[in-house]
Amino acid sequence: MKILKNVLMILGVVFVMGTLIFAVKSNTVGSKETESVVNDSIEKNVASSYRISSIDIPEDLNFAGEIVPQEDPEIMERVDREFLVNTYWQSNALLLMKRAHKYFPVIEPILAKNGIPDDFKYLAVAESGLTNVVSHAGATGFWQIMKETGREYGLEVNSNVDERYHLEKSTEVACEYLNKWKNKYGSWTLTAAAYNAGPGGINKYMRIQKVDNYYDLLLGQETGRYVFRIMAIKEILSNPEKYGFQIEKEDMYNAVPTFTVEIDEPVASFADFAKEYEITYKILKRHNPWLREPHLNNNSRKKYTIEIPNKGYYMESK
Repeated sequence: MKILKNVLMILGVVFVMGTLIFAVKSNTVGSKETESVVNDSIEKNVASSYRISSIDIPEDLNFAGEIVPQEDPEIMERVDREFLVNTYWQSNALLLMKRAHKYFPVIEPILAKNGIPDDFKYLAVAESGLTNVVSHAGATGFWQIMKETGREYGLEVNSNVDERYHLEKSTEVACEYLNKWKNKYGSWTLTAAAYNAGPGGINKYMRIQKVDNYYDLLLGQETGRYVFRIMAIKEILSNPEKYGFQIEKEDMYNAVPTFTVEIDEPVASFADFAKEYEITYKILKRHNPWLREPHLNNNSRKKYTIEIPNKGYYMESK
C-alpha cells in the first residue's frame, strides 16, 4: 500500500506540472498572436491615415518675381530637398504659421513702404523662425543683424539697449540694407544670398567664378540652400492645406493690444516701472525685448517709446 501511495503521488505531481507547462505555452502563443494582431492594426491605422509622398513643385516657382530655372535638374534637386524637408518637418511648419499670423502684419507694411518685395518676409522666417535668437556669430533678432551692421544703420546696440531686438526698427534696417545691395546687384535673388553670406562673400564667389547669377554660382551649403529654403517656406505657409496642414484661425498666435509710453529720463527699476501699469517685469520685457537690463541708463536723455499691454488684458485672458 505504501508503494502504491508513493506511485500515485508521483503521478499526481507529474500531471500538475504537465498542466502548468501546457498553460504557460498556450498563454505565450496567445500573447504572440495578440501582439501580432495589435501591431498589424496599428500599422493599418497609420497607413490608412498618413501618406508620405513626393512634393509637386509649382511650375511658376519664383523669388520676388525672379523665376527659378526649373529646366536645370541640379537646381530642381535642391528645390525638391527644401520642399521635402520643410513640408515633413510638420511641427516646425505649424509653429511658423502660428508666428507668421502674429508678426507678418508688423513686417509687411514696413517692407511695402520701403519698396521691398513681400517675399522678403519669408527671409526673416528663414533667418530666425520669427524669434529673437542669437547666432553663434552674434547675429541677433528676427533679421539676424550683426552688432557692427546695426550700429552702421543707426541702431543703438549696447548692454543696456539693443535695438536689434526691436522688430519695427530692425525691419527698417533690413530694408535699408536690402535696397543698398539690390542697387548694386540688380537682382533680388542675389541680394537675398548676400544677406545670408555677406556681400563680401558673394562678391568673391562672383569674381572667381565669373558669373553674376545666383543659380550659376557654386556656393557654400548654407547659402546654396538659402533662397530655395525661403521659396519652400513661402509656398507652404501661403498654401498650408495644399501641403496637408489643417490649422484654424483660433489656433494662430495673435498680437496683444498695446499702447505706448514715451520716456526721456533714466529708469532705476523696470520692475517698479511695470507695477505702475499693473503688469509684471516679465510682461514688460516680453513686449520690449530691446531693453536688455532691469534699468535704463539714458544719461543722454534720449526719448524712448515703450509698449505697454492694454490694461487688464492679461487678467482677462486667464
